Amino acid sequence: MLRRVVRQSKFRHVFGQAVRNDQCYDDIRVSRVTWDSSFCAVNPKFVAIIIDASGGGAFLVLPLQKTGRIDKVYPTVCGHTGPVLDIDWCPHNDHVIASGSEDCTVMVWQIPENGLENPLSEPVVVLEGHSKRVGIVSWHPTARNVLLSAGCDNQIVIWNVATGEAMINLEDMHPDVIFSVSWSRNGSLLCTACKDKKVRVIDPRKKKIVAEKDKAHEGARPMRAIFLADGNIFTTGFSRMSERQLALWKTENMDEPICVQEMDSSNGVLLPFYDPDTSVVYLCGKGDSSIRYFEITDEAPFVHYLNTFSTKEPQRGMGYMPKRGLDVNKCEIARFYKLHERKCEPIIMTVPRKSDLFQDDLYPDTAGPDPALEAEEWFAGKNGGPILIALKDGYVSTKTRDLKVVKTNVLETKPATKAEHISTKMEDKLEEVLREFKSLRDRVILQDRRIARLEEQVAKVSPSPVHIWCWEGTTHLACVSPNPRQTVLCT
Repeated sequence: MLRRVVRQSKFRHVFGQAVRNDQCYDDIRVSRVTWDSSFCAVNPKFVAIIIDASGGGAFLVLPLQKTGRIDKVYPTVCGHTGPVLDIDWCPHNDHVIASGSEDCTVMVWQIPENGLENPLSEPVVVLEGHSKRVGIVSWHPTARNVLLSAGCDNQIVIWNVATGEAMINLEDMHPDVIFSVSWSRNGSLLCTACKDKKVRVIDPRKKKIVAEKDKAHEGARPMRAIFLADGNIFTTGFSRMSERQLALWKTENMDEPICVQEMDSSNGVLLPFYDPDTSVVYLCGKGDSSIRYFEITDEAPFVHYLNTFSTKEPQRGMGYMPKRGLDVNKCEIARFYKLHERKCEPIIMTVPRKSDLFQDDLYPDTAGPDPALEAEEWFAGKNGGPILIALKDGYVSTKTRDLKVVKTNVLETKPATKAEHISTKMEDKLEEVLREFKSLRDRVILQDRRIARLEEQVAKVSPSPVHIWCWEGTTHLACVSPNPRQTVLCT
């Protein structure tokens, strides 16, 4: 009799657990915008959540330790004039976050060391280049100050944030809405999923499509595509029968997938979160109440189902903590921030181990906060993999680091205090008024001179033909000329 052999994996018994109620973030009005974004971004210092806001777009930025009920008047980041659709923390500075909005702009914000004390409405820089709403923002994984944005104008723009310039504009590559954009491990390539059912691999600096696959998933609902650490591409989408699918592809040859798996018939878009250190992919469906996770290996069937973590409440969005923000002493390999209708609930994924010692096999060196390249080097064609750090002693978050670039970096400027900001604005306004006053005074003087010259010229002109008028019943005649100075009253 054949005995079924169960594949060995150290992640087979990953244990998921939601935190206690007092460790959640309560009374948060999570955004209701109909856009398939995660609505949440997390780093080792802050959690940012897109919220409902009247009169524009806003998102909350909370220090991780500020749990419990969040006051309704808690300050927000509120500079956009339309709803915020996507946010992303800079991987090289835990105090810098980018946001894309329906107002067609991308804004980059600097968050104070201890979080917000007053509403933040002045971004460090505003990036304007899209003609329709901006639904995707994503920082370069290894180059400092390089930011990507994708809009509903079907364009991808890559910015040098340090100068506020659009350096690369990828247009005419996507005929329809772009569902997702993912950087490769070293940031040399992009992988996109589009509404035309194509998955494209793009070299952004050469503005060239390296590879593409038509009908990667035949269903009409949105797809997602991400790069894996080995250069392969992982996609989620829908079959022709509207069943949810996942697939694995080789970049060199996308004619046929390495593998395809069908999951269920739910209609929520699957958001993939990938851990390159452990090769585990977590799939969180919008509107689902579960998180499925899979391990990707070189052995068939290549994408191995591990387990499912389920809760009672459906999720409206999901944030994913970078590896350096996890608690290595508790064998924590992933942490999610699940958005409910009115709260944010952290979910901790751990691998049960009896030993209290540091587990080397669970925590290989991971990407640290230091960039491998400056923006100018990357735009010039240079590539660099992530600079790795060890997690044995845990990651200690540093204070705001100065960003070093060749040109003047707008992010190096420390945010001015409120009083300084008001004073500067009043001075600028006063200078503007004085300039306008001087301009008007000069214009009046010139007009006076011009009128005087014209009067002199009119006086020298010979008299025009005189018209004689006689009013009935009088003995007076009026000699009228077009020139008022030559009108004479005669008897």
